Amino acid sequence: MFTHKVLHVPLRLSTWCPTKGATYLSAFRIYSYHRSHHMFLSTLSRSARAAFSVVALGTAAWCADGVATIWDNAALEAIRTVRPGPPMVARALNVVATSMYDAWAAYDDRAMGTQLGAQLRRPTAERGDVTLESKAISFAAYRALVDLFPSQVAELNTVMFGLGYDPADHSVDPASPAGVGNLAAAAVIDYRHHDGANQLGDLSPSHVPYADYTGYAPLNPAITVATPTLRSMIPVPGRWQPVSYVNPDTGTMVTPNLVAPFWGNVRPFALTSSSQFRPAPPAAWNSFFARLQIAEVIWISAHLTDKQKCIAEYWADGPMSETPAGHWNLFAQFVARRDGMTLDQEVKMYFALNGALLDASIATWEAKRHYDYWRPISAIRYIMSGKTITAWGGPGLDAVSMPGEQWRPFQKDSFPTPPFSEYTSGHSAFSAAAAEVLKRFTHSDRFGTGVTIAAHSLQAEPTSPASPVTLKWQTFSQAANEAGISRRYGGIHFIQGDVVGRLLGRKVGAQAYKLAEEFWKGGGWHHAPISDG
Repeated sequence: MFTHKVLHVPLRLSTWCPTKGATYLSAFRIYSYHRSHHMFLSTLSRSARAAFSVVALGTAAWCADGVATIWDNAALEAIRTVRPGPPMVARALNVVATSMYDAWAAYDDRAMGTQLGAQLRRPTAERGDVTLESKAISFAAYRALVDLFPSQVAELNTVMFGLGYDPADHSVDPASPAGVGNLAAAAVIDYRHHDGANQLGDLSPSHVPYADYTGYAPLNPAITVATPTLRSMIPVPGRWQPVSYVNPDTGTMVTPNLVAPFWGNVRPFALTSSSQFRPAPPAAWNSFFARLQIAEVIWISAHLTDKQKCIAEYWADGPMSETPAGHWNLFAQFVARRDGMTLDQEVKMYFALNGALLDASIATWEAKRHYDYWRPISAIRYIMSGKTITAWGGPGLDAVSMPGEQWRPFQKDSFPTPPFSEYTSGHSAFSAAAAEVLKRFTHSDRFGTGVTIAAHSLQAEPTSPASPVTLKWQTFSQAANEAGISRRYGGIHFIQGDVVGRLLGRKVGAQAYKLAEEFWKGGGWHHAPISDG
């Protein structure tokens, strides 16, 4: 049983939209949307699905997506298929958005490219020409995505052909829009190939892309959800512990190591260093405050409502999803349609948004590696070992009495807890950073959308919710706060990791937006952030 939501899907027709370089929409179709796999449950092929965009609870007639949104959507489709980790997703979206921005900047009067400054600037007669901009942006996005996701070339070619462009055009003539796009993307790609993310696998002995090259090893052995955890199985309390689970694709037991422990070495967008906003330490594992946090997670588990369960699962953004960074790109797509944004506005929004999301990933993962703090599943099983607690007992059981060493989070068995440390919350930081950018870009906190969760559709508990549940967000801030608290409902984070993550995200978002704005206003080019690696 999967999570389904009723969403409005605009049907793209073939009428040119002069303000966005795309097409008008003249009809809506309602599909059942499979949130976990992020595909329409219809007979559409993947390439056909790529031609559609999701608008949650929309009722207006929309001018269809500009090419920036089309390529943002293509990036999300590649992410759902390839399934990189959350920080890698944030970086990939940044590479695509920056490539699009740098290509677009060539056709603006004053915007500076991040890599080539004004070197690609086109003559006055070509500036503001949506046809030229759309083609340059498309070539830049395509080249970036092929570099990031080489296995997805066929699908990306389909998008190019659908837009009327030849992906075999490798022109580097700056007098042509294809050349502008190819040159802009090449500069960004070269910059990011050497940014510490290990995309090429050249930093690690294994030569596996994005593999760890810092020698991280957990101090605690792995545990499983189904087996009670004795205190002796957590020799170093307070530190992160792997969790083994059955991979649903293969049916075998897997034990993921900590995802991207080196991510603090990645070159940021606007951060002065990866530790610029490093928060104060989490509560000492044996402190009174730590016990209060543990008590809150247990209490929440015992009193989960259907709405809280839906919130926990809607925001989970685990494997086979676009992850939290991609989730906020979906929200940005909604905003672009809601506000009828021009192509120029779309490009700027994705550029600022994904600069902030990249920095949120770096700042968060730097803190995760630095503090290496344990997740609630380890903390509760250790601290409450030998005690009887009341908590969610599994699908259909609600609150039951159990030994503390058997506590489990409200998560599906095939992904019981994320494979990285608790402090701070990535969901909280990603969401707060994104909300900050969208507020600043639209000059308003107004969001005004939502989603309906079908009855009996949750993966963690297929009998829930008992009836449909609608989540609504009047503001970006409300959505971001709900994303943060969802991790406490799900038993994934403590209150400190959530709240501190939100604070970190807001700082990151404000700083990233300021730099992005400097770039499109003609400055910012000499900004040179560093990493701590």
